[in-house]
Amino acid sequence: MKKLFIETLGCAMNVRDSEHMIAELNRKEPYELTQNLDEADLIIINTCSVREKPVAKLFSEIGVFNKHKKSGAKIGVAGCTASHLGKDIIKRAPSVDFVIGARNVSKITQVVDKKHAVEIDTDYDESTYAFGEYRTNPFKAMVNISIGCDKSCTFCIVPATRGDEISIPSDLLVQEISKAVASGAREVMLLGQNVNNYGRRFGAAEEQIDFTGLLRKISKIEGLERIRFTSPHPLHMDDAFIEEFASNPKICKQIHVPLQSGSTSLLKAMKRGYTKENFLNRCEKIRTLCPEATISTDIIVGFPGEREEDFADTMDVLEKVRFEQLFSFKYSPRPHTEAAEFEEQIDDKVAGERLTRLQARHTEILDEIMDAQLGKIHEVYFDELKSNGRISGRSDDGKLVFVEGSEELLGKIVDVKITKTSRGALDGVVV
Repeated sequence: MKKLFIETLGCAMNVRDSEHMIAELNRKEPYELTQNLDEADLIIINTCSVREKPVAKLFSEIGVFNKHKKSGAKIGVAGCTASHLGKDIIKRAPSVDFVIGARNVSKITQVVDKKHAVEIDTDYDESTYAFGEYRTNPFKAMVNISIGCDKSCTFCIVPATRGDEISIPSDLLVQEISKAVASGAREVMLLGQNVNNYGRRFGAAEEQIDFTGLLRKISKIEGLERIRFTSPHPLHMDDAFIEEFASNPKICKQIHVPLQSGSTSLLKAMKRGYTKENFLNRCEKIRTLCPEATISTDIIVGFPGEREEDFADTMDVLEKVRFEQLFSFKYSPRPHTEAAEFEEQIDDKVAGERLTRLQARHTEILDEIMDAQLGKIHEVYFDELKSNGRISGRSDDGKLVFVEGSEELLGKIVDVKITKTSRGALDGVVV
């Protein structure tokens, strides 16, 4: 049996794309996954291009992999960087055997045996393609509900690498999730660049259903206990969606609301489509209807033209919402984006200092939030067995929880009393 080494960089959609590639390869011939590079017959790097560092890392990785691979092993590059660099990857690194873009995952078996094949068509429609079955974790399922992105955010390369947004027909999604539930999954994570824009456009199958309707439809699947999703867009968080989030008992009370900046003028320059006030209004409605919900966000610091008063607006939103989780980065100019051409680029030192201030204040907020969990009881779905006699899972509101336990707890939702807190996780005992 051939052995496959696959490295996945970036977002949850990339993780799911890697699972799809594994499933498709196994349809052609059996592959055994390996963590040992030197024994692999096929090496795939599934790339991310949202920020500059992962792109730079790619060519370093290719060099290392080529040096240590066994004779005859193939190297393939997949994902968003593959989409936007295409043939240039092979020009810069001739040791790469094939390149397959983020919109062409279903073609993996076509390119794997074709020397220097390049498939990067961002108009290719995989929305009705029935992928093979493979999941990294049998207790939870990740499901793409749409592909591509119709937004035109001036900082983001994703529309150029994943193409126009197309929703996957809801009946196909119900079938896929039902299969996962039948195989032991009790939780599903719905994935899309803007999941709550679902239904805007379909490919071959036309139907009238939006994201709120999809949530209701999926909730009817027997045996499915928990529904998560990422990432929604603030622009599409209408009252019906927030009310469904708050009232549907199967929807986990954890929501990602990407801010990017607290400055209305910068949000306009970013082409985000909402203002600071709009954003705060949506978060306030979530907090009012669902006080137990946790809210996470993304923030870019040092976007072109960011003044100190713009950054102060971002800090103000942080204080008002008190995000339970924060993904924050310095602005990184990306090819195929408008902002890369903006004149007023921010000095890296200034951006770094602002990022430090933002992260320091969030750390203080996070410590207060996590310390307050001591003694509380959470319903935890356990899905991963650790090597040290411990088992981990997530609370309904998304907190990582560890307990002493065995594989008997896997796939079960149990009450856990929190006995120890830290910024990244909670420890507890089953009650």
